[in-house]
Amino acid sequence: MTRNAKLADISGIETVKLGFFKEVQRKIRELEASNQELEQKRRDIQTILDGIPDVMAVISQDKKVLSVNKSFDDTYPGLAPAGLTCHKIFKGQDAPCSPCSIDLAMESPTRVSRSLQILNRNGENRQIECTASVMCGSENKPDRILLLQRDVTLEKQFQAKYFLAERMATVGVLAEGVAHEINNPLTSISGFAETLVLRLESLEALIPESENASAIIEDAHEFLDTILKECSRCSDIVQNLLTFGHREIKRLTTVNLNDVVANCLKLLGPRLSRLSRDIITLEMGGEDEPMVLGHPGELMQVMLNLVGNALYAVRTSGTIRIRTGVKDNLVILEVADTGDGIPPELINKLFEPFFTTKPPGQGIGIGLSTCYNIIRKHGGEISVESKPGKGALFEIILPYLSQ
Repeated sequence: MTRNAKLADISGIETVKLGFFKEVQRKIRELEASNQELEQKRRDIQTILDGIPDVMAVISQDKKVLSVNKSFDDTYPGLAPAGLTCHKIFKGQDAPCSPCSIDLAMESPTRVSRSLQILNRNGENRQIECTASVMCGSENKPDRILLLQRDVTLEKQFQAKYFLAERMATVGVLAEGVAHEINNPLTSISGFAETLVLRLESLEALIPESENASAIIEDAHEFLDTILKECSRCSDIVQNLLTFGHREIKRLTTVNLNDVVANCLKLLGPRLSRLSRDIITLEMGGEDEPMVLGHPGELMQVMLNLVGNALYAVRTSGTIRIRTGVKDNLVILEVADTGDGIPPELINKLFEPFFTTKPPGQGIGIGLSTCYNIIRKHGGEISVESKPGKGALFEIILPYLSQ
C-alpha cells in the first residue's frame, strides 16, 4: 500500500457513505435533544414569567411592545399589544411619557430606572411603580428593555394610614403630658374660686348693707361664676387632649345612636333656633335599633363635632342630613352637608391633630382628630368623602350590638 492511498481505496466508497450518514443521524439526534431541552427551558421561563403578578413587557428601543406575560393579558384584557407603543397602551397617548422610564434606563449607569406613575386602569387612577431594565443582545449591546409594572396603590394607602397612626400616637403622648400639666393649676384655680364663693356668702353678712356694697358683692359673684364656667370649659378641652393618650379607662355601656343624635340636637337647640327649621333632615328608620357598646359621652362628643362642622359648612344656607342604620352586623352613622366641600389635597389631612380649615380663632384642629381616636377606640372606622362645591359626607361604622 502506497503512502498516498485513500480511504476509498481501502474500504470502498460505500463504507464512506455509510459512516457519513451515521454521523448525520447522530448530529440530528443531538440537535433534536438540544431543541427539546431549549423548548423545555423556554416553557419553564414562560411559566415563571406568567406566575409573576406584576405586568411585564419586553419593549424595543423605538418603544414598541414585543412580548408580554400573562399578567398583562389579565390587566389589559382583549388588547393585542404587539407592535403598539408602550405610551399608547399604558397612557393612551401618541407622544412618549415625560419622564420616560425607558429613556431613564438607557441613560442610567446601572441601566435600571424606577419611577412612580399614575395610570388609569378600568376608569380608576392607580399608583404604579415602573421598573425599566436594559436587555443586551449577542454583542452585549442594548437592544431591548424589560418593563415591570407593580400596582402599589393599596400599599401606599396602608403606608399613609400607618404614618397617620404613628403621628397621632406621638401627639397623643405629648397631648397627655400637656393636659396633665394644665390640669394641675386648673384644679387649683377652680378650687380657690369655689372657696371664694363660700367666703363671699359669709362676707355679705359682715358688710353693712349699702348700694355700693351690694354692687361690689354682685360683681364679685358674677366674676367668680365666670371663672368657674371658664374653668369648666378648659376642663373639657383638657379632656379632649386626654383622649389622645389611650390610658383613660371608661366603663362601656349599651348605647343607642338614635338617642345620641337626639341629645346632640337638644344641646344644639339654641344655635339651631336661629336657623331654618328644615336645615337638618333625620333618617333614622329601619327595623333594628343602631345599638353599640361604647361610652355615651365620647360618642356624643363625636356627634357634636360632626354636626357642628356641618353647620359651619352650610352657614345660613344649605342642608344637613343625618342617617343611622344597621347593615351586615354593622351600625352606620352618616352626617352629610351641602356646603362648599373639602379640597382633594386636604382630605388626607382632616384627621391629623391640630389641622383645621377654619380661620384663626375659630378652631384649634383637635375636633376631628379626637373623633378619629374615639371611633378607633370603639373598634370602628370613620371616613370622609367630598367634592369641591358638592358638600361632604362623614361616615362612621361601628360593630353592631345585637344583645
